[in-house]
Amino acid sequence: MSNYNALILSSSKKLRMKEEIKWELKKFIDLTVEELYDILRLRSEVFVVEQNCVFLDMDNRDHESYHLQGRAEGRLIAYVRILPPGLAYDEPSIGRVVSSPSFRGKGAGIELMKTAIKETRRLFGNLSIMIGAQLYLKQFYENLGFNQCSEIYLEDDIDHIKMINIYDKELLN
Repeated sequence: MSNYNALILSSSKKLRMKEEIKWELKKFIDLTVEELYDILRLRSEVFVVEQNCVFLDMDNRDHESYHLQGRAEGRLIAYVRILPPGLAYDEPSIGRVVSSPSFRGKGAGIELMKTAIKETRRLFGNLSIMIGAQLYLKQFYENLGFNQCSEIYLEDDIDHIKMINIYDKELLN
Protein backbone atom coordinates (compact mmCIF):
# COMPACT_ATOMS: atom_id res chain seq x y z
CA MET A 1 0.00 0.00 0.00
CA SER A 2 1.12 3.56 -0.57
CA ASN A 3 1.42 6.14 2.19
CA TYR A 4 -2.21 7.05 1.53
CA ASN A 5 -4.59 5.05 3.68
CA ALA A 6 -7.87 4.05 2.08
CA LEU A 7 -10.84 5.93 3.44
CA ILE A 8 -13.89 3.87 4.28
CA LEU A 9 -17.18 5.62 4.84
CA SER A 10 -20.44 4.10 5.90
CA SER A 11 -23.61 5.55 4.50
CA SER A 12 -25.99 6.93 7.08
CA LYS A 13 -28.98 6.77 4.76
CA LYS A 14 -30.86 3.54 4.32
CA LEU A 15 -31.69 2.85 0.71
CA ARG A 16 -34.39 0.51 -0.48
CA MET A 17 -31.84 -2.27 -0.43
CA LYS A 18 -30.95 -5.04 1.98
CA GLU A 19 -27.93 -3.15 3.34
CA GLU A 20 -26.28 0.25 3.39
CA ILE A 21 -23.77 1.36 0.82
CA LYS A 22 -20.18 1.10 1.98
CA TRP A 23 -18.07 3.86 0.41
CA GLU A 24 -14.35 3.47 -0.08
CA LEU A 25 -11.93 6.00 -1.55
CA LYS A 26 -8.56 4.84 -2.83
CA LYS A 27 -5.68 6.01 -4.95
CA PHE A 28 -5.15 3.94 -8.10
CA ILE A 29 -2.07 2.21 -6.72
CA ASP A 30 -4.09 0.99 -3.70
CA LEU A 31 -6.85 -0.66 -5.74
CA THR A 32 -6.83 -4.44 -5.67
CA VAL A 33 -6.93 -6.32 -8.95
CA GLU A 34 -10.51 -7.34 -8.15
CA GLU A 35 -11.57 -3.75 -7.41
CA LEU A 36 -9.99 -2.48 -10.64
CA TYR A 37 -11.75 -5.23 -12.60
CA ASP A 38 -15.11 -4.35 -10.99
CA ILE A 39 -14.60 -0.65 -11.78
CA LEU A 40 -13.63 -1.20 -15.40
CA ARG A 41 -16.43 -3.73 -15.88
CA LEU A 42 -19.09 -1.35 -14.52
CA ARG A 43 -17.76 1.54 -16.59
CA SER A 44 -17.78 -0.66 -19.69
CA GLU A 45 -21.25 -2.06 -18.93
CA VAL A 46 -22.75 1.44 -18.81
CA PHE A 47 -20.60 3.70 -20.98
CA VAL A 48 -19.84 1.26 -23.81
CA VAL A 49 -22.63 -1.33 -23.85
CA GLU A 50 -25.70 0.45 -22.40
CA GLN A 51 -24.95 3.79 -24.06
CA ASN A 52 -23.75 2.08 -27.24
CA CYS A 53 -20.66 4.28 -27.32
CA VAL A 54 -17.36 2.94 -28.58
CA PHE A 55 -14.58 4.93 -26.92
CA LEU A 56 -11.31 4.35 -25.12
CA ASP A 57 -12.29 4.44 -21.45
CA MET A 58 -8.72 4.09 -20.14
CA ASP A 59 -7.52 7.63 -20.86
CA ASN A 60 -4.34 7.70 -18.73
CA ARG A 61 -6.04 9.75 -16.00
CA ASP A 62 -6.91 6.88 -13.68
CA HIS A 63 -3.36 6.60 -12.30
CA GLU A 64 -3.42 10.13 -10.86
CA SER A 65 -7.03 10.02 -9.69
CA TYR A 66 -8.85 8.88 -6.57
CA HIS A 67 -11.49 6.20 -6.97
CA LEU A 68 -14.69 6.29 -4.91
CA GLN A 69 -16.47 2.95 -4.85
CA GLY A 70 -19.90 2.23 -3.42
CA ARG A 71 -20.54 -1.40 -2.58
CA ALA A 72 -23.74 -3.08 -1.37
CA GLU A 73 -25.06 -6.59 -1.40
CA GLY A 74 -21.54 -7.82 -2.13
CA ARG A 75 -20.90 -5.90 -5.33
CA LEU A 76 -19.89 -2.57 -6.84
CA ILE A 77 -23.04 -0.51 -7.41
CA ALA A 78 -21.71 3.04 -7.83
CA TYR A 79 -18.42 4.65 -8.75
CA VAL A 80 -16.71 7.95 -9.60
CA ARG A 81 -13.15 9.01 -10.09
CA ILE A 82 -11.96 12.24 -8.52
CA LEU A 83 -9.33 14.10 -10.51
CA PRO A 84 -6.90 16.59 -8.97
CA PRO A 85 -6.73 20.19 -10.23
CA GLY A 86 -4.90 20.48 -13.52
CA LEU A 87 -5.53 16.93 -14.74
CA ALA A 88 -8.75 17.56 -16.70
CA TYR A 89 -9.61 21.16 -15.73
CA ASP A 90 -8.02 23.91 -13.67
CA GLU A 91 -10.36 22.87 -10.86
CA PRO A 92 -10.62 19.46 -9.26
CA SER A 93 -13.19 17.39 -11.08
CA ILE A 94 -15.45 14.38 -10.75
CA GLY A 95 -15.79 12.03 -13.68
CA ARG A 96 -16.83 8.57 -14.84
CA VAL A 97 -19.94 8.89 -12.66
CA VAL A 98 -21.70 5.55 -12.93
CA SER A 99 -24.25 3.46 -11.09
CA SER A 100 -25.21 -0.12 -11.77
CA PRO A 101 -28.39 -0.38 -13.86
CA SER A 102 -29.80 -2.92 -11.39
CA PHE A 103 -29.56 -0.42 -8.51
CA ARG A 104 -30.95 2.69 -10.18
CA GLY A 105 -33.92 4.50 -8.70
CA LYS A 106 -32.84 3.78 -5.13
CA GLY A 107 -30.92 6.99 -4.42
CA ALA A 108 -27.42 5.58 -4.92
CA GLY A 109 -26.52 8.12 -7.63
CA ILE A 110 -27.43 11.10 -5.47
CA GLU A 111 -25.59 9.65 -2.49
CA LEU A 112 -22.60 8.87 -4.74
CA MET A 113 -22.36 12.47 -5.93
CA LYS A 114 -22.87 13.98 -2.48
CA THR A 115 -20.10 11.77 -1.14
CA ALA A 116 -17.86 12.60 -4.12
CA ILE A 117 -18.34 16.36 -3.64
CA LYS A 118 -17.55 16.08 0.06
CA GLU A 119 -14.46 13.94 -0.58
CA THR A 120 -13.22 16.18 -3.40
CA ARG A 121 -13.26 19.15 -1.03
CA ARG A 122 -11.65 17.11 1.74
CA LEU A 123 -8.83 16.13 -0.61
CA PHE A 124 -8.26 19.44 -2.39
CA GLY A 125 -9.75 22.12 -0.15
CA ASN A 126 -12.74 24.34 -0.58
CA LEU A 127 -12.43 24.81 -4.32
CA SER A 128 -15.03 24.84 -7.04
CA ILE A 129 -15.53 21.49 -8.78
CA MET A 130 -15.84 21.11 -12.56
CA ILE A 131 -17.55 18.26 -14.39
CA GLY A 132 -18.22 17.35 -18.01
CA ALA A 133 -21.82 16.17 -17.84
CA GLN A 134 -23.96 14.37 -20.35
CA LEU A 135 -26.63 16.87 -21.32
CA TYR A 136 -29.56 14.62 -20.38
CA LEU A 137 -28.27 14.63 -16.77
CA LYS A 138 -28.24 18.43 -16.45
CA GLN A 139 -31.17 18.55 -13.99
CA PHE A 140 -29.65 15.78 -11.86
CA TYR A 141 -26.44 17.78 -11.45
CA GLU A 142 -28.26 21.08 -10.97
CA ASN A 143 -30.05 19.51 -8.01
CA LEU A 144 -26.58 18.89 -6.54
CA GLY A 145 -25.51 22.53 -6.90
CA PHE A 146 -23.82 22.43 -10.32
CA ASN A 147 -24.45 25.15 -12.91
CA GLN A 148 -23.90 24.98 -16.66
CA CYS A 149 -20.82 26.98 -17.70
CA SER A 150 -20.34 26.04 -21.37
CA GLU A 151 -22.18 25.56 -24.58
CA ILE A 152 -23.20 22.06 -25.62
CA TYR A 153 -20.32 20.06 -27.11
CA LEU A 154 -19.99 16.57 -28.52
CA GLU A 155 -17.84 14.03 -26.73
CA ASP A 156 -17.86 10.51 -28.13
CA ASP A 157 -21.01 11.44 -30.12
CA ILE A 158 -22.93 12.32 -26.93
CA ASP A 159 -24.05 15.88 -26.07
CA HIS A 160 -22.17 17.20 -23.04
CA ILE A 161 -21.90 20.44 -21.09
CA LYS A 162 -19.37 21.67 -18.59
CA MET A 163 -20.85 22.35 -15.17
CA ILE A 164 -19.34 23.90 -12.07
CA ASN A 165 -20.14 23.58 -8.40
CA ILE A 166 -18.90 26.76 -6.78
CA TYR A 167 -17.85 26.33 -3.16
CA ASP A 168 -20.41 27.92 -0.85
CA LYS A 169 -20.20 26.98 2.81
CA GLU A 170 -23.85 27.92 3.35
CA LEU A 171 -25.05 25.35 0.79
CA LEU A 172 -23.12 22.49 2.36
CA ASN A 173 -25.37 22.20 5.42
